[in-house]
Amino acid sequence: MIDVTLGQFIPAFLLTVFAGLSTGIGALLAFFSKSKSHTFLSIGLGFSAGVMVYVSFVEILAKSKNSFTAIYQNPILGESLALLCFFGGIGLSALIDRFVPEDVNPHEPKSDKQLSVLKEDNQHSLLKNSALKRTGIFTALAIGIHNFPEGFATFVAALDDMSIGVTIALAIAIHNIPEGMAVSLPIYHATGERKSAFWYAFVSGLAEPIGAVVGFFILLPLMGEFTLGVTFGFVAGIMIYISFDELLPSSRVYGNAHTTILGIALGMMVMAISLVAFKLI
Repeated sequence: MIDVTLGQFIPAFLLTVFAGLSTGIGALLAFFSKSKSHTFLSIGLGFSAGVMVYVSFVEILAKSKNSFTAIYQNPILGESLALLCFFGGIGLSALIDRFVPEDVNPHEPKSDKQLSVLKEDNQHSLLKNSALKRTGIFTALAIGIHNFPEGFATFVAALDDMSIGVTIALAIAIHNIPEGMAVSLPIYHATGERKSAFWYAFVSGLAEPIGAVVGFFILLPLMGEFTLGVTFGFVAGIMIYISFDELLPSSRVYGNAHTTILGIALGMMVMAISLVAFKLI
């Protein structure tokens, strides 16, 4: 078991709050966004993917391997266990996605048409509006399920290394923005109430800090090299899945191949520079 001080706990927890509640930013953007303004979002999503992919392979997976190697004093076994956990994280994410309907799955990119501001349509029936609102509510629940492990991933990374925790929190915050849009748009379209749509999106992000706290207190008595090895392996897998299943396709939808590649390159470059800089401090 490892000791965690209040000074470590609070900053790590606040990072998960920041990352999770950025769904509220997505809700606000959904109310005012136009198709021509999506280039920045495309680059941002590519940037987030670049950060996640780089830090997963260069730092987090390596931490998992080092933890297992320290226990068993066998580099090959350590690497094998780390890879097993890594693919376990990918499998877990895919399993969660498997049981979420496609039309409410936050990992299904929304088109420009879905992101445009709603114009009033008097032909919309009450039944259709109810269906739209139900879609928004179920999307909020789906996002909550997806954000739960992401919150724990951010929290554990920040406890171990605050510099990595900050970059992961920023990357997850960026990818939570379109998820906030996915929640707020159907509710706003159905009710015409911006306040209600915003709060549904905002509350859906609370799953992230809740996941951090629940995961922390469940695993705290077991926290040691083995638990850290398993956790970091799974975290790396989850982040890679998010990058390739959600961030990169979404970046492509909101922009084009050039904006996506630009975002990825910038994300990897910033992550690489920041990791080197933190080691020099």
